[in-house]
Amino acid sequence: MIKRTVFLFLLFIHLTMFSIAQIQITGYVVDSLTGERLIGANVFDKNTQKGTTTNAYGYFNISVQRNIKKELTFSFVGYTNFNLTFIPKRDTIINVHLAPGKEIDEITVSRGRKQELNEMSSTTISMKEVKLLPSLGGEHDLIKAIQLLPGVQSGNEASSGLYIRGGGPDQNLVMIDDVPLYYVNHLGGFVSIFNADVINNVKLIKGSFPARYGSRLSSVVDVRLKEGNMKKTSVTGSIGMVTMKAALEGPIKIDTSSYIISVRRFMYDLFLRPGSKIINEFSSFGYTFYDINAKYNHVFSTRDRIFFSLYNGKDKSLIKVKMKKEDYKSQNTIQWGNFATSVRWNHVFTPNLFSNLTAYYTQYFYNLNEVYQLDSTATEGSYSQEKSFTSGIKDFSLKLDFHHTVFPWYTLDYGAGIIAHQFTPTSTMIDINSVFGNSSEQYGDNDIKAFESFAYLENHIAIAENLNLNAGGRYSMYKVGDEIFKNFEPRIVLGLMLNNGNTFKIGYTEMNQYIHLLSSSATGIPADYWLPATSNLKPSNAKQIGFSFEKDMPGGVYSWSIEPYYKEMSSLIEFKQGYARLSSSDSWENNIEANGRGKSYGIELFVQKMEGLYTGYIGYTLSHTNRQFLNLNKGNPFPFKYNRLHDVSIVIMRKVSENIDFSATWVFGTGNAFTLSEGKYIMITNQDYLSTAEIYGEKNAFRLKPYHRLDIGINMKKITPWGERTWSFSIYNVYNRKNPYFYFWDTAEEDKDGLQLFQFSYFPIIPSVSYSFKF
Repeated sequence: MIKRTVFLFLLFIHLTMFSIAQIQITGYVVDSLTGERLIGANVFDKNTQKGTTTNAYGYFNISVQRNIKKELTFSFVGYTNFNLTFIPKRDTIINVHLAPGKEIDEITVSRGRKQELNEMSSTTISMKEVKLLPSLGGEHDLIKAIQLLPGVQSGNEASSGLYIRGGGPDQNLVMIDDVPLYYVNHLGGFVSIFNADVINNVKLIKGSFPARYGSRLSSVVDVRLKEGNMKKTSVTGSIGMVTMKAALEGPIKIDTSSYIISVRRFMYDLFLRPGSKIINEFSSFGYTFYDINAKYNHVFSTRDRIFFSLYNGKDKSLIKVKMKKEDYKSQNTIQWGNFATSVRWNHVFTPNLFSNLTAYYTQYFYNLNEVYQLDSTATEGSYSQEKSFTSGIKDFSLKLDFHHTVFPWYTLDYGAGIIAHQFTPTSTMIDINSVFGNSSEQYGDNDIKAFESFAYLENHIAIAENLNLNAGGRYSMYKVGDEIFKNFEPRIVLGLMLNNGNTFKIGYTEMNQYIHLLSSSATGIPADYWLPATSNLKPSNAKQIGFSFEKDMPGGVYSWSIEPYYKEMSSLIEFKQGYARLSSSDSWENNIEANGRGKSYGIELFVQKMEGLYTGYIGYTLSHTNRQFLNLNKGNPFPFKYNRLHDVSIVIMRKVSENIDFSATWVFGTGNAFTLSEGKYIMITNQDYLSTAEIYGEKNAFRLKPYHRLDIGINMKKITPWGERTWSFSIYNVYNRKNPYFYFWDTAEEDKDGLQLFQFSYFPIIPSVSYSFKF
């Protein structure tokens, strides 16, 4: 025991003395034309064959030996490499400007794998590729691009929902500039809230989450917005078949401060309401949505920078009825959406210590307002009623993160934060005015306040040249009412790179989630209910283990990976049998089935071609996911609605010429599971009315037919004297596949006495075109 202790002590002294001979080269990597910081840029030391990558703020830190000639190579996809040769004598800050040009060479891509040994199940989404993919309605959509990756499912036809490794939409931590968002869809999922024109970088993590992320079970979608052009003012915009949008960016003071502002709006409401009035003289219908993004950043010095970000998005549906003869008027308005804003401060204490302080506010809201008014001279009076229903969540948060290079072989990421939640599960107010008097009534739950705090630590240890360990954990505390939940979440990833370019990783993680989501479309328009964990609805928990094997083929043209995983979930919730929405007249907890369990396991295969005339990838997932509740399906496990045994995505891209790009995607998936009624029976009510009721068997025991679809797209770009313009043409569902959206029983025309199962399909073949510009 003594010999072992002495050996470890001497080893530590040796490594420490070696570290003293090391100095730190730090700084930022930016776009030379815009000043935009490049996230994930490679910094490579040719002498030691080691390197690093820039963080979410474009900042890098690399250790080199003092007084020894060094050659560092800085590279990023789509930019010309920059080589820096010098003899380092002391800690140095270097800001590197990369010029757009050729792509990084294959050997740099391969070596960049060494920097990914600390992470597992993560993918960086290229916005350049997103804009090349076929679009639905001319709208290039980030979420639909993510759905093409293995392990990710879309849910329904044309939906922007994310179902990752058996989890629901609420189990995805979707962030925009470090601020969580609770709603990511428009138009019932047809379009996501993300405007591709203002996004800088996106990272998707499906498992083995770094300890800095928490509060969700299934995935992290980390979206970083552009910071604004530091050099000159520019304008971008587009007009498609669904939206029109524009963005303005530029410097307030060149190389010191900049801004970017973008607006996107649904177009059809401009003529939807007037058109509906023409069709029906008594009523009109309208629907619209919009998104606003804004960001400002200011560089105070090489050590300090501040950011202000804002997002506001809303959907609105309106139905008006006016009947002059009966003197009757009504208006039904539904509004839902997000508001989020944040302030962030980057500070470099020393070349070894980088910090980020974030304060943010985020809100999801759902409001339903119904107004009825009757003015009648016959009854010598009038009657009016206004009913308002509200549900939503608000968060206030403050967090501090540090990145600390202790030794060249040992780096720490650590931090802490607090979140103040305010939930409004259900709240209803009714005001009545009549000749008999006025009344006002409010019922439902008062706002529920909850408090969440956390601290985390990540240890990044280079055990050997090609063996890395990321071990740490996250401790969280959640308080609601008199109830307090405390949890520790261990996180570990071990990565090994072999000499032949093979990479093997193993990871284990635990996650806890203190909020729940129930989604309902019982009213015809989706409604999301965000609910707090309580003594009756325990926080959800997930435990996941995964393995991955990655291979770069010789020449750097092809790569492939295979990743099996296994995940268990507990304390899940569902609507109780017979409920489809929450009621304000009763405690919302009485409408919910709690303490559910889930299990998900599968294998993900990803094959990618990165060079040549054709590029693209194939993703395949073999998976199974189930749920189990004591009072649902007689307590037996049942398939999760979006459980798909097989899921395939094929993406092909070709640069036809310097100004023309072609792309095609083909997707295939096992049909969604659903509960099919097995018959009907007649009921006699208390008023002697006859009605029918459905007879249901096992939950989710049937499946829709397999889903498959081919989309193609072409982008035609041209440089003009005033700037750049692009025409984008797409065809969605090229061979007009009638994919099932749901099934229903009805009487067949040829058989009036019998019932037949019919299929409802949503989207046929849809051509679309959009025009975009930049100057």
